[in-house]
Amino acid sequence: MTILLTGANRGIGRALFDGYRDRGTQIIGTARTGAGFEPLEVTDSASHAALAQRLDGRGIDLLICNAGVYPDKGMALEGGYGPDIWAEAFAVNVTGVFLTVQTLLPNLRKAGGKVAIMSSIMASHTRAPGGAYAYRASKAAALNLGRNLAQDLAPKGIAVGIYHPGWVRTDMGGDAADIDVAEARDGLMARFDALSLHTTGCYEDYRGETIPF
Repeated sequence: MTILLTGANRGIGRALFDGYRDRGTQIIGTARTGAGFEPLEVTDSASHAALAQRLDGRGIDLLICNAGVYPDKGMALEGGYGPDIWAEAFAVNVTGVFLTVQTLLPNLRKAGGKVAIMSSIMASHTRAPGGAYAYRASKAAALNLGRNLAQDLAPKGIAVGIYHPGWVRTDMGGDAADIDVAEARDGLMARFDALSLHTTGCYEDYRGETIPF
């Protein structure tokens, strides 16, 4: 089994990378920079093409689209949310996911693989307490992207799941978050194991609970 994980150098991504490696699974981690990881800038088509060339047709059993940004964390509505914030959030959290799946589709088809997209409970329009507009909107778009990919890729034998990792104590989540990375990692790994064509298009948290759209 071969897994490819984007954003593997820190936070939940690093926990997943280490967890699969400890399990003995072949895992390829990508990051913008960092020793031990394949270089990948998820917003750049040329970077994706270079990664695909290095993979040389290798089958991928599980693609985890984890790379993400939260550029408007703590930002105030008054005076904040400039165009650069929106551009960065959507470039990484949405376009980056699409380009990764699109580029590696031949590798996924070769292995009959599946795709896990890291979104957030903040993508749910039924749970909208306000704030974090760019992040929420980009994660909602990632959810929509995943749901539509699930439809188009099912005939190709590729399942797609969309997941909320929980509010995790990382640099992004902060010290006040609910759970540690080990709990999020273990829950997510179980969810990815369970993903199949029978559950494709699912929107779940790390415990396997369905999140309302």
